[in-house]
Amino acid sequence: MARTVRNPTLRALPSVDALLRHPALAAALAALPRALVVEAVRTELARARRNAARVARAAPPAPDRLASLAAARARLAFTPQLVRVLNATGIVLHTNLGRSPYSEPARRAIEQIARGYSSLEFDVATGTRGQRGSGAEQWLTRLTGAEAAVIVNNGAAAILLALSALAAGKQVLVSRGELVEIGGSFRVPDVMEKSGARLLEVGTTNRTHLSDYARALHANDDVGAILRVHPSNFRIAGFTARPEVPELAALARRHRVPLIEDLGSGALIDLAALGLESEPTVRESLTAGCDVVTFSGDKLLGSSQAGLVLGRKRLVDRIRRDPLARALRVDKLTLAALEATLPAYLDPDRAKVEIPALAMLHTPPDVLEQRARQVAAIFARLAPELRVDVVRGDGEVGGGALPVTRLPGFVVTLEDPERTADELEALARTAVPPIIGYIRERRFRLDVRTLTDLEADEAAHTIARARHGLAGTERE
Repeated sequence: MARTVRNPTLRALPSVDALLRHPALAAALAALPRALVVEAVRTELARARRNAARVARAAPPAPDRLASLAAARARLAFTPQLVRVLNATGIVLHTNLGRSPYSEPARRAIEQIARGYSSLEFDVATGTRGQRGSGAEQWLTRLTGAEAAVIVNNGAAAILLALSALAAGKQVLVSRGELVEIGGSFRVPDVMEKSGARLLEVGTTNRTHLSDYARALHANDDVGAILRVHPSNFRIAGFTARPEVPELAALARRHRVPLIEDLGSGALIDLAALGLESEPTVRESLTAGCDVVTFSGDKLLGSSQAGLVLGRKRLVDRIRRDPLARALRVDKLTLAALEATLPAYLDPDRAKVEIPALAMLHTPPDVLEQRARQVAAIFARLAPELRVDVVRGDGEVGGGALPVTRLPGFVVTLEDPERTADELEALARTAVPPIIGYIRERRFRLDVRTLTDLEADEAAHTIARARHGLAGTERE
């Protein structure tokens, strides 16, 4: 019988217990959970065994090397994946970077509520059980004129819940030109199917008339609602037509079906006052005759991720009682941020300053140019090897809002004689805190619209330190 010859590399590898006693792991064992360090040691030993199986007679990794790799792996596993970043992309509502940043009142409210217990579902005035989210809901009705409001965890959940409560098992009329993809491959027909409602398309992609809705209502006796989807993340231009809200609302009332409008980004003030393309406000949609309006909380409203459902009390009450409502409800920190953000909208001029997303959207070009030149001056002082220029550039609203709007401003371009643009972008992205910019025309760019003055200063200092390999460029 032939003898099995074991790879000598495998015999040379230390055991888990032996490697855990190595001095290079002492600091990790002192600072991190032991189970996490053991897991890292096992992973590195398993990787060494796989390499040995692929390469005959390969020299085994030294214990020092294995221990160092295991310590680094354990520290990386312990590091949170959700970290603060500096947004230098110029995209104000950047979905991948958390969309709207919180206002100062919202940040204070979150900190206060996170410190301990809260009156989430307790009425301190009566000593009885209270309604979750009642404070934010009162602000929403005050600001929009809605009879009632309910809050769920995002915009897609808001329309899902409204359709489930009002039209499950029935048909819902939607214009073919409004069967949009909301984002992340979530599409209106898919959300509708999940709600239990059945899609009934009317009109064509570019033109849908009131008569198309009327014919569908006359031909079908099981219509549960009409859904109007605002094109917040796309535009169809040219030979187009769609009914205005008042005439569609009148038709819906004659047939006793609710008119639901999904506004998507959900502006509470006239964006024309910010020098932007006008968007229908929530109050305008309700005043025009919509029975229920849904929209997001972390887009143009400028607060936490939430789905807001506003409208007639009898319909909102049905929506609140739907079994899905509990599954889609929001937590105390979301409600704290939302309730602290909304009061600013009593004074639109205050909202434009206090709510970061709105402030970024209408920052004057001269302010942006000054900020960009301050960043360039820091680089000139701390990293004179870089070629730094301040040039004009366009930002974006982002978040599926105002898709064709460009925001003229200024950006800082960087060229490093020692690195490619890709390498410089990676250096900035892996610094602490990470700086997220973009590359165009083979230059790494920082758009200062989405940086405060303090953040712009921090970004420049962080990149300069990272270039010189100083502390703070690796996450502990």
